[in-house]
Amino acid sequence: MTWKILVSAPYMQPVIEEYRGLLEAGDAQVEVVVPPVQERLSEEELLHWIGDIDGVIAGDDAFTERVMKAAPKLKIISKWGTGIDSIDRDAARRLGISVCNTPDAFTDSVADTVLGYVLCFARQLPWMDRDIRAGRWEKRPGRSLRETTLGVIGVGNVGREVIRRAVAFGMRVLGNDIVTIPDSFLAETGLEAMGKDRLLAMSDFVSLNCDLNPTSYHIIGKAELALMKPTAYLVNTARGPLVDEPALVRALQQGEIAGAALDVFEVEPLPNDSQLRKLGNCLLAPHNANSSRKAYRRVHENTIRNLLAHLQQASGMPAG
Repeated sequence: MTWKILVSAPYMQPVIEEYRGLLEAGDAQVEVVVPPVQERLSEEELLHWIGDIDGVIAGDDAFTERVMKAAPKLKIISKWGTGIDSIDRDAARRLGISVCNTPDAFTDSVADTVLGYVLCFARQLPWMDRDIRAGRWEKRPGRSLRETTLGVIGVGNVGREVIRRAVAFGMRVLGNDIVTIPDSFLAETGLEAMGKDRLLAMSDFVSLNCDLNPTSYHIIGKAELALMKPTAYLVNTARGPLVDEPALVRALQQGEIAGAALDVFEVEPLPNDSQLRKLGNCLLAPHNANSSRKAYRRVHENTIRNLLAHLQQASGMPAG
């Protein structure tokens, strides 16, 4: 038996041959297809490749119902990483296509990134570096984290680790989630659970750590930004569409908030003409908060194991 596998996950593509032994650990032969990908494949790009594919190691590709209907052999979409918001799971269920991911894949690295941004803003590190390089000797005012309040929207795996790190710095921590936060975690950290609007009004830093779903799309827009302190900072390392980018640009330009740090964007890669690129109070990164050598290896291996388990099951083969 031969399975044809599409590898569209950008982090997996450069190293896929290193995992050839794991892919072919069973009796089946595996043909690997590696299409050109910059960040993710669009619906039209997927339609070009998907026709005779048995399984996919996917990035944040647009797996719409149209794409899946064009793939009569497709049995499994194995997502590299955690977020599966780009996959139409209802359509996959109707079509008998399994969808799996690697939960809790990058919790530590993303949580570290959030605190890194908070420290940059509190201590003004990037701006002092720019001053020195431009020939300026300016002592910028900073804040100790112990003097500040962090609000976390989305108290899941990543959100909880962000909170634990913030508590270690002595910060006051506020949390908001549509799911009830366990009493044990509240007791452990001293987290104050509250509504989103109150959290926004009270926080010096706001970190978005929720999934992208219909309830969280543009969870931060014009009205929410207006609730924040003019001295507050927004950090988004979760999903770009959580934030209404034009509203954020206006808020940053008009001084409604002090700054923002964005690892993710509504359109990726970030377009060259994006107004965000022109704002000196906005720190930008190329969707890289997950960067961790050990975590990458663990996700590579688990994504392949998920893929093979579902292919073997669909083919009636014993699990390898």
